[in-house]
Order: sequence, then C-alpha cells, then structure tokens
Amino acid sequence: MYLEHYGFSVKPFDKTPNPVFFYKSPIHEEALARLQYGTEEKEFTLLTGEIGTGKTLLSRALIDALPENYLPILIINPRLSPNQFLKTVAGRLGIESPSYFRTDLLDQINAALYSYYEKDICPVIIIDEAQLIPSKSTFDEIRLLTNFQLDDANLLSLVLIGQPELRKRLKHGSYEAIRQRIGIRYHLGPIGREDTGRYISHRLLTAGGDREVISEEAVDVIFRYSGGLPRVINNIMANALLMGFSKDLSQIGPDIILDVVEDLDLEPGS
Repeated sequence: MYLEHYGFSVKPFDKTPNPVFFYKSPIHEEALARLQYGTEEKEFTLLTGEIGTGKTLLSRALIDALPENYLPILIINPRLSPNQFLKTVAGRLGIESPSYFRTDLLDQINAALYSYYEKDICPVIIIDEAQLIPSKSTFDEIRLLTNFQLDDANLLSLVLIGQPELRKRLKHGSYEAIRQRIGIRYHLGPIGREDTGRYISHRLLTAGGDREVISEEAVDVIFRYSGGLPRVINNIMANALLMGFSKDLSQIGPDIILDVVEDLDLEPGS
C-alpha cells in the first residue's frame, strides 16, 4: 500500500528474516564473526539472546555467508524426540531410507558425514529456537553428533541458537556433558540509540527509500519504546509508515510514533 508513496521497491520492515536487510551493528557483527569462526573451525557454538534481538536473521546471514563447500542444515522446529531428531538430520544429509534402529541410523549418519568429508564438504547443523528442544535425551543425541570425527578433524559444525532460558537450562548439572562440548558462546543484546537510527536508515535505503522518511525526533521515541530490540523497531516502523501513508505524510514525526506505540500498547523501555 505505502510502497509507491515512499518510493520503496520492497517492504523495509517485513517480518521475514531476509539477510539482505541484515544490519551489522557492533554486537551483530561480533555475533556473526563468532558464528563464522565456530563454523570454520568446526566448533560447537552457542548463540543466545532476548526475544526480538535478531537471532534468526543472524542464522540466515550465517548461511548466506558460508562458502560453497559448506552444507547448511537449518532446523527451525526442534520439538523433536531423539529418534525424530536423528532422522531429521539423516534426511537433510541425503540419506534416503533412514533406519528405524538407532545404532544403524547412527552408522548411516557417520557414513554420510565421511562421504561429505571426502568431497571437502562440511555439513553445518544450525538449530534455531533451541530452547524448545523437549528433553535431555534429544540434547544427548545432539552432543553425540560432536563425536563424529577423525583423528585430526571434526566431520561437522554445530550451532545452537536460542533464548536466554537455553543458557539457564544448560547450566543445570545434568547438562554438564553437553556444556563442556560448547567451544564458542555469545549472548546477543539490544542495540543502542545510535544504532537504532542506523538500523532504520539501513532498512529504508535497502528497500529503495530515503532516510528522510523519518525524523531524528521520531527515532528517539522509537528507541525509547522499543528498548533497542530490532523486532519491536520493525513493528513500530511498519505501523508508522502505514499511518503516515493514510495521512499522506512525506515524513514520519514523533507524533505518529506516539500514536503507534499507544495502538501497540507499548511502554517505554519495553
């Protein structure tokens, strides 16, 4: 609706995690660097962050940045039993008829991983929303994947991405074995006021629009009510652009943002 009005070619604040819109704030750039390093070194990597900090977009940015000799395996619904998890991994590795029996299934996975190793291809298993993994038994199977290795090389990279409760869960004594396998950790927080402005500008420009669509005073209000969380910023901006279009405005000011945050029932710092 408002694309032509503001000169956009695509929606700048769509909810889909499109890596084209990835903004490299200092914390997001550091997170991506650690994910890339962990992947290249075939380490077990853990990324956590509050809801709306951009973890899912980071996973897509990582996949987008991987060289051609990496095989990304993204699992976005980890509510899986141990057997379902292994069968999912097997299927993504190209195993056409995964065995019903766990021991045989593990042998199939090992053979597939070694086959990829011979072709100089490294599978990268990325588990998003990992706080939803239902049981310790499934975590044990994830840990078991780190055992697939040769004398001088691991056969895959493994990345867990989740909300802060994932970190709390892994601190429990019963998870000591998997916690010890994690080589790289990073916790993603919200962005600051300056990066909030740059983040909004980046999305506006990437969508083909103009930075002048929003005033600096409006950005101040957005930061106050979003707490620097990219998902909340997106929601505020998407609604503000729609409201601005309905009022035939060329620039979004603080009054529009205040109306939007009231409609969204947001409180300062939320």
